[in-house]
Amino acid sequence: MNADLGQPITGFALWHLEVPVVSRRDHGVGSVAGACETIVLRLTAEDGTQGFGEAAAWAVFTGSPEASFAALDRYLRPLVVGRPVGHVGAIMAEADRAVAHCTEAKAALETALLDLCGRIAGVPVWALLGGKCRDAIPLSCSLADPDFDADLALVDRLRADGVGTVKLKAGVHGHAFDMMRLERLRQDHPDLAVRVDYNQALGPEDAEARVRDVAALAPDFIEQPVCAGQYALMARLRDAIDVPLLADESVFGPEDMLRAVAEGICDGVSIKIMKAGGLARAQRVAETAADAGLTAYGGDMFETGLAHLAGVHMIAATPAIMLGCEFYQARYYLAEDILDAPFPVRDGAVEVPDAPGLGIAPAPDALARFARHSMAKATA
Repeated sequence: MNADLGQPITGFALWHLEVPVVSRRDHGVGSVAGACETIVLRLTAEDGTQGFGEAAAWAVFTGSPEASFAALDRYLRPLVVGRPVGHVGAIMAEADRAVAHCTEAKAALETALLDLCGRIAGVPVWALLGGKCRDAIPLSCSLADPDFDADLALVDRLRADGVGTVKLKAGVHGHAFDMMRLERLRQDHPDLAVRVDYNQALGPEDAEARVRDVAALAPDFIEQPVCAGQYALMARLRDAIDVPLLADESVFGPEDMLRAVAEGICDGVSIKIMKAGGLARAQRVAETAADAGLTAYGGDMFETGLAHLAGVHMIAATPAIMLGCEFYQARYYLAEDILDAPFPVRDGAVEVPDAPGLGIAPAPDALARFARHSMAKATA
């Protein structure tokens, strides 16, 4: 195969999708029900090869899907169309200067560029990120349904599939409800690894008491109990408990990770390419955490299997991410995924694809069926 990475990118297409989900989910910062929204980007090279990326934005967390669509179309497209396929580093550096924030849009762009390069060169994306250090990534699934019986049924399904870790979303329906659920999981599934995530739900007035109660039941870790900017409170909570405290919303990119280390706010971090602004920056977050002796795992947003795949390749090439991943939505939350083959989960772990690029592409009919809006532009 002629790996012509010097050929120009000639096509740029976007879809704003609304993908149905199977239940309501309540998080500390907001809820999702009915459907989740996401943006899919497709780049086409002169020889017809296509690469895909996803901007999985959530308005209460990273930004809105409308903002991601606009950033990709208005500010990032002019940097891409007509440029050589292999100019990934240069394009991403320019993208960082072209529009502030919009980390999900930049993640979609870098993913699509790497997918395109990998497919043309005949290598998987992990090979472009430093090489593979693991063949499978242990899977964790979050529990956030206000109907706890429904979540218990999901746990039974997860156990049957070999999934050994769950993360309880807490802080939304009261402390008693959180403790009841945690105690029930401990009672019914004593060998199940349980993590707890508040998504910033607690206020300074009750955070320490509630976190201490949860810590007494020895979860694997407690994640982001208070607001992202409350670094001093995070540091105090870390000192108050004997289980690891993880940061999520407090750490988007490498710059935040440096501050988190300096101020001692956490024992580990949830790394998401949508927060970091791409795969390479996500790797830098993990490496910065590891240099300080902190742990890390791969988190997700409300994503399809396409964004999950980007995270899988990033983790596969990042030794510092040791606590598995949360890439469960394609298999356990979406009513239907958009990929043209099943997202690769087996025996409780995500299998790392070895095929070129991301390894799996979106199904054209799924993009058409779930699209609220689409746009395609090409060079003259």
